[in-house]
Amino acid sequence: MDYGTFEPSDLAALRAICGDDRVTAGADVGTDFCHDELGGAFGRPDARVRVLSTAEISAVMKHASTRRIPVTVRGSGTGLVGGAVPVRGGILLDTSGMTRILELDEANMTLTVEPGVLLTDLAKYAEEHGFLYPPDPGEKTATIGGNISTNAGGMRAVKYGVTRDYVRALEVVLADGTVATLGGKVAKNSSGYDLKDLVVGSEGTLCVVAKAVLRLLPLPKFKMSLLVPFRDLGAAIRTVPEVIRGASVPTAVEFMERDVILAAETFQGRKFPDRSADAYLLLTFDGASREEVDLAWKAAAETCLAAGAPDVFLSDTAERNESIWSARGAFLEAIKASTTEMDECDVVVPRSRVAEFVLFSREVAKRRGVRIQSFGHAGDGNLHIYVLRDDLGEAEWKERLGAAFDDLYGKARELGGQVSGEHGIGLAKKPYLAESISPEIRALMRGVKAAFDPQGILNPDKIV
Repeated sequence: MDYGTFEPSDLAALRAICGDDRVTAGADVGTDFCHDELGGAFGRPDARVRVLSTAEISAVMKHASTRRIPVTVRGSGTGLVGGAVPVRGGILLDTSGMTRILELDEANMTLTVEPGVLLTDLAKYAEEHGFLYPPDPGEKTATIGGNISTNAGGMRAVKYGVTRDYVRALEVVLADGTVATLGGKVAKNSSGYDLKDLVVGSEGTLCVVAKAVLRLLPLPKFKMSLLVPFRDLGAAIRTVPEVIRGASVPTAVEFMERDVILAAETFQGRKFPDRSADAYLLLTFDGASREEVDLAWKAAAETCLAAGAPDVFLSDTAERNESIWSARGAFLEAIKASTTEMDECDVVVPRSRVAEFVLFSREVAKRRGVRIQSFGHAGDGNLHIYVLRDDLGEAEWKERLGAAFDDLYGKARELGGQVSGEHGIGLAKKPYLAESISPEIRALMRGVKAAFDPQGILNPDKIV
């Protein structure tokens, strides 16, 4: 794809739209805006434009379309696959300043927000007004625009689903600057193709999200967490289907290993409530009444004990809850701090094959001579497998990482899984997506991209 060369006249046009103080160019664009959280991909934009309204996004896109300049949308930059990295230069469209919560519609149980609202602020606002926004990714400083871009899931997905399930409507700006509304506040809709659902998870390759109407639920009044130790990871994960088949579906079912817990202890400088076992399940239940929650967790505890768990720790105090969940939230940063570089395999496999895949990852670590650490959402089959560089040289690291990823993604395909459960494809996982889908499906995806963005200026070189 041929793109227009960014000229001084383009910089002047962008500054006319947004003002001098919200447009930076060249070396004045900080390095932090040239990569995402993992830093594996790098690209410097010709200009970073900090937009504050739908009208500004529209004006920028109209100019970019006229000049055929690439545009990459960025929120907080917390992605892990290079999805918000401007690998073709051009314009970095920064929506992190669009942070307004526009409307709480209590009758329709919806919340209308701009894309730069942080997940942590959105969740807090909803709870303060007696509502729950269920999607709960581990990175709470991500923007809602980023969550929509990747169809983020998180720890509550096993009971409540993922971001797509809570997006009622989107105001979007198309590649040529046209503003459109997809969906609405209605609870159901069979009116033609659901373009809204197509945009969710499209990683900024189809259009720019400028506003979102999100579905809320009543806030559960009671919740309880269980920390369940097991002699090994296989025993822990094999117990998960039994727990989920119970009368009450857990809100979250997480698995964790001793090595990751120790890394979190070192990173946070605080002790985990228990570290006597090699593996743990972390189960959470919520509900409208104490009786409902008590029945649920007691049944789950009996299931775990019958499966060989030596004990069940009830997280019934604010202090213990904070200790457990803060450690769980720190896993990624703790693993990252323990090594020189890392990359992630974010596969999702059928729930019944989780144990098989995680145990296979240990075989890969031995065979390929790399250190691998993992944790993830055992309840929905979404695994976070991290391959760590440690003291490997550059060439050796690339070779071993590639071999390990070939093994892991190949096994996921064998088990009927998919390349990504919630972090997306971006730039880093494109080769593995290409291997996992047929040429016909890839052609359909390219056709969708071409229909939305015929010039190919939106987030080029990502997904397909």
